[in-house]
Amino acid sequence: MNVLDQFRLDGKRLFITGGSRGFGRVIALAAAEAGADIVLNARDPDALAKTAAEVRERGRKAWTFVGDVADPATCEALCARVLVEAGPIDILVNNVGGRNLDVAVENTDLKTWQSFIDLNLTHVFLCTRIIGGAMLPRGQGRVINIASISGLIANRGIGGRHYEAAKAAVIHFTRATAADWAPRGVTVNAICPGLFMTEPNLAWAKQHPEVIETFVKAVPMGRTGEPHEIGPLAVYLASPASSYVTGAAFVIDGGYTLW
Repeated sequence: MNVLDQFRLDGKRLFITGGSRGFGRVIALAAAEAGADIVLNARDPDALAKTAAEVRERGRKAWTFVGDVADPATCEALCARVLVEAGPIDILVNNVGGRNLDVAVENTDLKTWQSFIDLNLTHVFLCTRIIGGAMLPRGQGRVINIASISGLIANRGIGGRHYEAAKAAVIHFTRATAADWAPRGVTVNAICPGLFMTEPNLAWAKQHPEVIETFVKAVPMGRTGEPHEIGPLAVYLASPASSYVTGAAFVIDGGYTLW
């Protein structure tokens, strides 16, 4: 096997939450190009159908499951369906998440806090428990959690600290689960993106351009990331090339956290 062959995903099946847009779509298409069949989840059936068509254009199979995994009951039911209708799953990518709300801690009510914890953290636990747990009897598998550099730092000029709290928890949940599952053949790793111009951030840039400008000034590379730059890292973590990597949190932020 040559070095490039170690990045192939032929014969593997990948399930990704939030797979219709942004990072989810990019990771799904990158994995398809590496040879994986793709199981997609998102809330928007039309966007899901479009991404599924793009997967099939690359010669791979695609399944779609509509549902909001930020709702714990929906998430549990959907994961159970995935295993029955599209399993077995070899690679799980827990991608759903977001800030979406700029509210100071002192003005955040419990319902809002809990809803964003469910969005950014609880679904990671549930999908890992159900989809990742089904990998354990087979003695092999990959779990990739999309965390954030916000789990390592506090962002400037923005509220909604539920996001930092949840993403920090995702990083440590990744490490703890990796320690538990390493002897059983399943690796668990996290990707910690900086500022990437996904659809939500493009909308945020229109509403709060000063936040984006302040952030970019602190990036040594002097620019935001583009979603396609996430794909190769996800493929690496999903592939045999990363066979000795577990419990890692890969920062991809143009150098933002260096300062």
